[in-house]
Amino acid sequence: MCMEIRVRCHCGAREAAFNLRDNIMPPEVVDALYCPECSREAPYDPATMLRDRDWIIAYDMELARFMAVSKLGVDPERVTPEFLFDEGYATWKETYPGELAEIEAEKERIVALLKEDPKRYFEELRAWAQRRVERLKALGWRKAQRM
Repeated sequence: MCMEIRVRCHCGAREAAFNLRDNIMPPEVVDALYCPECSREAPYDPATMLRDRDWIIAYDMELARFMAVSKLGVDPERVTPEFLFDEGYATWKETYPGELAEIEAEKERIVALLKEDPKRYFEELRAWAQRRVERLKALGWRKAQRM
């Protein structure tokens, strides 16, 4: 079971939802968040931070290593910001922050097809999802690279 948390960025303008896989990491593992606007001023440290496009997530790596070792038996050297994000222990709930709100209108158009032509609905949904993943990969979103 995953825990969902919401974190406001450093400048306070934006918020992002995170999933914490299997409740291994506590919410405090996400130390800070920098949106595209405030990330320009963030002092980037690859030992404690992860950049996903224009967003930066700062992790409490001491806490993350402690939790990974005690709950997972993981070698502390393996616990990096990339490990936390890519393995889902502290990652975006969506493919990128705000994704669900952005795709709502696109999905409504496709869902409307369900009642009138179910076969076309499934074809459109599949094609839309494939195009979307390819576009997100091209844009460089980290979670999309693993799809």
